[in-house]
Amino acid sequence: MARTTTPRPRIALVTYDPGAEVSKDRDLPVLVRELNEAGAEATAVHWDDPEADWSGYDLAVIRSTWDYSWRAEEFAAWVARCGKATRLANPADVVLWNTDKRYLGELAEAGVPVVPTRYLAPGDALVLPDDREYVVKPTSGAGARYAARYTPAERETAVRQLARMHAEGFTAMVQPYMRGIDVTGERALQFFGGRLAHASRKGAVLAPGTAYDADKVAHPGLEPWTPSSAELSVAEQALTAVPGSSELLYARVDLVLGDDGEPRVMELELVEPNLFLDLHPGSVPGVVEAILAAAGR
Repeated sequence: MARTTTPRPRIALVTYDPGAEVSKDRDLPVLVRELNEAGAEATAVHWDDPEADWSGYDLAVIRSTWDYSWRAEEFAAWVARCGKATRLANPADVVLWNTDKRYLGELAEAGVPVVPTRYLAPGDALVLPDDREYVVKPTSGAGARYAARYTPAERETAVRQLARMHAEGFTAMVQPYMRGIDVTGERALQFFGGRLAHASRKGAVLAPGTAYDADKVAHPGLEPWTPSSAELSVAEQALTAVPGSSELLYARVDLVLGDDGEPRVMELELVEPNLFLDLHPGSVPGVVEAILAAAGR
């Protein structure tokens, strides 16, 4: 009697095209190697590769499409197309919801403690805080792109930033600068397969006086972190409020401490978060197991 063999699941780890430069995704070669050693047929594929046949994969996992925020409409079209061709992780509806940071308003309405946020679309009156430092950034962005920190005395500079953003079609977010970041940093809680994989802490990204269009270090002083019970509770509360949360393969919840010392959600990263696996190598087996399970559904 002939022995039947289970076909190896074909998995696309979706990334960006770095061109002549070396890819900045240090997680990617680790995942490709470990998934292949675990029995999958895993390859890294550029999301905008016109030759890619997404229907030929059992699972496409968005990992480092780090140029998408510059090409939002093109990326949204690809997400919809890929989501129809194969199983996409995270699912297309979740990805599209998460690419617009106005989701913070929805989380707030659901009772999740978030950093207070006001939105300024092109044509809106430019109401800015006059009693404390604040942050201006776009609702669609990554890596602190077009983000800057201002004092009330720097209003004219902030208005020039808003004018440029609005001219380019961006809606702006205005948030109070959470001063706790300068002391206790920002936490990133990583979830994979519905479980906390690990957590990290980093220092402040926005230094006073740094221009909004300057290059910034996205993860300064990154180090392992053990989240408090309050931080874990807020992160889980935020993920529960995500539409389609039961379908999430991965998530990163970025938290800061408010003036009251309690954790608040700064951002949810459900599209292409860096996993920081070089800082947390012990999480690799669990990540691989979760990806393989998703490919086998």
